[in-house]
Amino acid sequence: MTSSTVSHRARASVLARAVAGLFLFGLSAVSAEAASCGTAVQPGQHRLTFQSGGVMREAVYVIPTSYSGKKKVPLVLDFHGSNSNPTVQLKRSHWDEVAEREGFVVMALAGSLKGELPNTHAWNVPGVTAGEGADESAAIRDALRLIKETLCIDATKVYASGYSGGGRMLSQYICNGFGDFAAAGFVMGLRAGTPVEENGVWLPRRESCQPSRPVSIIAFSGMKDHVNPFDGGGKAYWRYGGEVALNRWAELNGCNTRPQTETGASADVSRYMGCRAGTSVMSYVIANADHAWPARSVLFQLASAGDKTIREVDATDRMWDFFRTSGGDLMAGNTVGASCADGQTTASNQNGGQGKTCKQSSTHDNSVPVVSGDL
Repeated sequence: MTSSTVSHRARASVLARAVAGLFLFGLSAVSAEAASCGTAVQPGQHRLTFQSGGVMREAVYVIPTSYSGKKKVPLVLDFHGSNSNPTVQLKRSHWDEVAEREGFVVMALAGSLKGELPNTHAWNVPGVTAGEGADESAAIRDALRLIKETLCIDATKVYASGYSGGGRMLSQYICNGFGDFAAAGFVMGLRAGTPVEENGVWLPRRESCQPSRPVSIIAFSGMKDHVNPFDGGGKAYWRYGGEVALNRWAELNGCNTRPQTETGASADVSRYMGCRAGTSVMSYVIANADHAWPARSVLFQLASAGDKTIREVDATDRMWDFFRTSGGDLMAGNTVGASCADGQTTASNQNGGQGKTCKQSSTHDNSVPVVSGDL
């Protein structure tokens, strides 16, 4: 892994060269548009530090092997949960593997608050967190600006995903009117503004969520999640449930008020239709999932419109399909059970998946530190 140091105060930061995996950013008279495309970059995982609001921030980004610098590629930002860090988050989500396979760039930022475990972080969520952290929204915008100025990024294909506290951070970022993302995915963390109690019922505070434009939303929730309960309750930052949040996003996107719902033994899948600007709002509520990223032990069946071929994919694969299509040409499917013997690899790696092994239920990644009582 290499390191990079960037100053956002330069009006035109330029990727000067990549030597032995080291990014060197500096001042240049060349325009940012000219600098962003045309320069090859060493593939692999890199560390990045940059200044934002006088605070040094950290990130990890992944360049796929296919990256040439000549063709604009999509970008996915991956927001870690509380008491975690970018490296652990990529191990959890496997966005780096999907990026390598599909040919896009992924970047995972570190929150400004110290986590409860060594070398971990949490997010200073606007309107929620009591901690004295830095301006996260400014750091996200600075990171986006830098990556667009220095890599060949398609600005119309910038997406984001967030897990737990990272989902709450991403939700509020969009709620606060930052329209950087064409679509956003949430795992155990979708919000639609800060909670407020009205006549004994917890709801999103409407004035706390005013997106600048419609954005496609896909959310994964677990019925056994006791940290951020889908049915509501929990800590002060949570209170209203996942269905309430989804309904609010459907309202914000101008979707039909009643979703199309497919109920199964393993998961319920809902999709709100008729949304403005071609956007979509989709939800997977997984019966046996707890507060964990639905990784390779939880699979979903997908069938492309007009094609009877069924693919088995995990949550990250499903999220990527949703990002690149806004869910427009995909049919929702229920969570897959153990359709093959333990140890047998599914055909998903032949159809865009990652060659996952069948298992019955969601499990934690043992490499990920777990702390009860996330921020």
